[in-house]
Amino acid sequence: MSGASAPAVTARRLGDGAVEVTAPAYRLTVAADGTTARLAAAGPAGGGHPVELQLPGALDQIGVPDETLSVATPRLETAAAVPVVTVDRRSTAWEHAETRIACTAAGPELSWRVRGHGRLDAVALLATRSALGARGSGLRPSGHAWHTLFTPNPGPPRRLLRGAGESAVIGACGDARPGRGHWFFTPAPLCLALTERSPADTADPAGAGPEDPAGDGAAARRWWTVGLGSPVREQTFTQLEYVPSDHGWHLRCAYEGHTAVDGDFRTPAVLVSPGHPDPYAGLRAHRAWLAGHGWAPRVPDEAGAPEDPAWWSEPMFCGWGAQMARARDTGTPAPALSTRAEYDAHLAHLEAHGLVPGTVVIDDKWQRSYGSWEPDEDKWPALREWIAARHERGQKVLLWWRAWATEGVSDELCVRTPDGTPVTLDPGNPEARALLAANVSRMLAPDGLGADGLKIDFTADTPSGYSLSTRGSTWGIALLYDLLATIHDAAKGAKPDALVITHTPHPAFAEVTDMIRLNDMLRLDDPDPYAPVVPQMRYRAAVAAASCPQLPVDTDDWCAPDREQWRGYAAAKTELGIPALYVATHLDRTGEPLEERDYAALREQWARWRAGRPR
Repeated sequence: MSGASAPAVTARRLGDGAVEVTAPAYRLTVAADGTTARLAAAGPAGGGHPVELQLPGALDQIGVPDETLSVATPRLETAAAVPVVTVDRRSTAWEHAETRIACTAAGPELSWRVRGHGRLDAVALLATRSALGARGSGLRPSGHAWHTLFTPNPGPPRRLLRGAGESAVIGACGDARPGRGHWFFTPAPLCLALTERSPADTADPAGAGPEDPAGDGAAARRWWTVGLGSPVREQTFTQLEYVPSDHGWHLRCAYEGHTAVDGDFRTPAVLVSPGHPDPYAGLRAHRAWLAGHGWAPRVPDEAGAPEDPAWWSEPMFCGWGAQMARARDTGTPAPALSTRAEYDAHLAHLEAHGLVPGTVVIDDKWQRSYGSWEPDEDKWPALREWIAARHERGQKVLLWWRAWATEGVSDELCVRTPDGTPVTLDPGNPEARALLAANVSRMLAPDGLGADGLKIDFTADTPSGYSLSTRGSTWGIALLYDLLATIHDAAKGAKPDALVITHTPHPAFAEVTDMIRLNDMLRLDDPDPYAPVVPQMRYRAAVAAASCPQLPVDTDDWCAPDREQWRGYAAAKTELGIPALYVATHLDRTGEPLEERDYAALREQWARWRAGRPR
């Protein structure tokens, strides 16, 4: 066949039993023994080394490792919309196991199905734990010749890229401890990008393409993406890990024993897709793939997109940086400086310099306890009246809220250790969800505090651990989604134009958040925390724009290494999102004061932003 009627993807069985798939973007050959497949980019983007995919997978149960005893000859089906290759295998852990490869135009889409009974431990995708013989036994990862890895989950702020031999984690957990510093976005999109090129780890990912001496565009399309997708409430693992090895790699999902299999279970799908010009283009394609399956909301076109409330795009002042600056001066802990008197002083100082933010964020710790969501009357007397007075001045007020907090919550409503110690609030418990919804309503409803929305922090405190107990049947990313869904629904029920800000640019989370916050500039607990901040924040904004283009961006402002870098980032903010200001008089890290030229620059920036009103 030829011309417009020719199929985009064709497949045929070779004489030795192997299956050959041909698509405009790639060539795939599934070996006759069903254990591996070789995948190469086609067209101008080809010419690089093929990727060898290990097909069987290893879905371990608690106490029962999944080893492959034998693999059948691949089966080919061509009656569906795209060719489908299925490989059956015998497993030590499951009654039946198979790998399914849907050969889509974008790339092979692999998923793994098992039948049996047990609780999932770690699940290794694109790897085999083989018991096929002395030469082929043990863990066998997929192979590659990639040099550079891009992850959309920010790590060390001085680096934008890393070597393909380094690990990467995307998920719902993290903190300041070594090896767990991936907490800026929780979760980021579950999509990695890799290339055979070796740009510097500080290179701009959008501009790290090589020269194109042949002029055929090949050099500009040498990024591959490896993306994972499924309905978000089926993502019951805490994190997706890219596991490197000697010229090898595979993916690992941490289920931690909280997902029970009783019958059939299918993993999320993994799409391996070549031919992207840069990682952000790959993220856009990943988001489109998710939306095409119904796994993330479609992005409405401009004509059909509902308009956000105008006040969402107002310049905002968050008091955390000012609290930290005052803590530097006074020796008082910063949370103790979230007070009505302090915020009145900060806002009055800014107004005296011609700066009146449209949105004010009251930060940590305005509440009596993190889990009770009631104002601390000693620090915030008559908070309802204070918010009402800000409304009369044309300003909106958001309240900072710490996700997962147990302070002030009864133990019975928490995820707990075996000895009953509370770890986090438990959104799997209907009573905990009801408490959470009631308190969100009390914070935002007109007959409550009357605040206008929430800035949600510490989503990286999502519980993780085999021995922890929850009342529900979900875990990991899905549990975080349920927490935010409860908050978002309650917020909209209390106030339809309420604004919920999170740092969760996973495309599916666009349904439970209204704005993506870029989060802290630095990891202050690192041995050497200081790094150039503008490239890092541009990278984060680009990830958010590619993954959740329908959501506005809160540019954040904490904490700058020095005044010069603070000025540089302040000047760049309106290119990236909504200008946010965290300081009023001086920087908290260095004590450097804001000068009149700084206030003048902010006045001019805010005026231009308001005049343009991009959203």
